[in-house]
Amino acid sequence: MNLQTEDHNGTQVVCVDAARIDAAVAIQFKDLMREVTTPGNGRVVMDLSRVEFLDSSGLGAVVAAMNQLGPDRHLDLAGLTPTVAKVFRLTRMDRIFRIHPDLDAALASGPDAA
Repeated sequence: MNLQTEDHNGTQVVCVDAARIDAAVAIQFKDLMREVTTPGNGRVVMDLSRVEFLDSSGLGAVVAAMNQLGPDRHLDLAGLTPTVAKVFRLTRMDRIFRIHPDLDAALASGPDAA
């Protein structure tokens, strides 16, 4: 599991370089997200375009990553593969997260886009 992070005009982009976020790596994922986003301010966009599989533990880890940012920071998601997008739709988490088709769309939307 590797997370690459960079700043795009005040938006922190975290690219998840892993094929799976599942029970085997969920705790490591949460810890790495905490490391790369603390301290920080502003919006975070998580690029999931390389993630091909996400189970309930992985979904819980993404929700935990959002919660650990605190109330003043937002976590947007970008580039969900069809399988991962289906998990978010079936669990209705697509109503909780702002989901963008790709990283470029997420960055273009700005921090206040709904």
